[in-house]
Amino acid sequence: MFKKILIANRGEIACRVIKTARRMGIATVAVYSDADRDGLHVRMADEAVHIGPPAASESYLVIDKIIEACKQTGAEAVHPGYGFLSENAAFPQALEKEGIVFIGPPVNAIEAMGDKIESKRFANEAKVNTVPGHLGVIEDPDEAVKIADEIGYPVMIKASAGGGGKGMRIADSADEVAEGYSRAKSEAKSSFGDDRVFIEKFIVNPRHIEIQLIADKHGNAIYLGERECSIQRRYQKVVEEAPSPALTPALRQQMGEAAVKAAKWLAYEGAGTIEFIFSEGEFYFMEMNTRVQVEHPVTEMVTGVDIVKEQIRVAAGEPLSFSQDDVKINGWAIECRINAEDPEADFAPAPGKVRGYRSPGGTGIRVDSGVYASYTIPTFYDSMISKLIAWGKDRNEAIARMKRALYEYIITGVKTNLD
Repeated sequence: MFKKILIANRGEIACRVIKTARRMGIATVAVYSDADRDGLHVRMADEAVHIGPPAASESYLVIDKIIEACKQTGAEAVHPGYGFLSENAAFPQALEKEGIVFIGPPVNAIEAMGDKIESKRFANEAKVNTVPGHLGVIEDPDEAVKIADEIGYPVMIKASAGGGGKGMRIADSADEVAEGYSRAKSEAKSSFGDDRVFIEKFIVNPRHIEIQLIADKHGNAIYLGERECSIQRRYQKVVEEAPSPALTPALRQQMGEAAVKAAKWLAYEGAGTIEFIFSEGEFYFMEMNTRVQVEHPVTEMVTGVDIVKEQIRVAAGEPLSFSQDDVKINGWAIECRINAEDPEADFAPAPGKVRGYRSPGGTGIRVDSGVYASYTIPTFYDSMISKLIAWGKDRNEAIARMKRALYEYIITGVKTNLD
């Protein structure tokens, strides 16, 4: 097992990884930008290394600076968290050259799943249902209209390199396809530096359901049930829960086995999530996230599995500590993302100084946070303050506990979405 790991991230996810590493007896190294000198993750880690200016492009996204921090501190492995470099295939490649272990999947898995067109082709090869559509790159608006006519309306125009709702347009007619194609292409170029788009059938009133996977280097892969993430704003998840109220045990098994089949086809290692669109009893592969996700705590709450611990164990070459038969769903868990944003200004980010901070507690309540009283939330990064998770023996109890916890959560000095 590793003696020291570096967390190439910040905020709540860095704090969350540090907690598990500490329980495992592993020393931790934090990295921080100028804007994060007073970050909670910096205070929690055993060591901290400054890596540059506030802009992520000059600090958290600079691979050479992360590697230099590893060399400086003797960190043997790097946990990327989510976002930043977590799904950048060049990162694990660079780490490997320096003899540093990446706590994540193989490079080929990141490359295959990082491109939405290629990931859907892969899912087809693995014989996992995908949303009907055209998987080739579309060259112009006329071709986009022709393809949409063949698929049938409504359609979704999507950026191949996209995420977070960027580079996406819904079209109900040929005119809307032509306009949506141009807009999606332009937005994809500015957001991701990649203007490739594709078109697929838009599933009306779908549920967004994802399967949590864990796989080791010894050929073992299991699923930890599902999460439902259908409550979103502008394609960004706001409330997540496990299990899904829409799935029967039989459907859960079907989706879980489909996800495991895809993972084994890919020779996947570590934690990952396969996201499905679910509608009228049918489920379709949407994408795979080759990292730990923001909403992983709800799965941990209902299964008792520490997903980050398993990530670290797998990266160290150890086999999974449990089998599929050991996984049981116990109760219900809900997560709310608490953000520094102004509800009266269309939920625009509202960073600033946190004057007062008191998080809720009690039975079944978990708070994954990266802030504290007197901390100034920087303007340079995501606006998420924390994740509030409530567990109950059933969905009603989880909802009741969440309501109580939201009422008891006190954050002053910045506007939030608590109300």
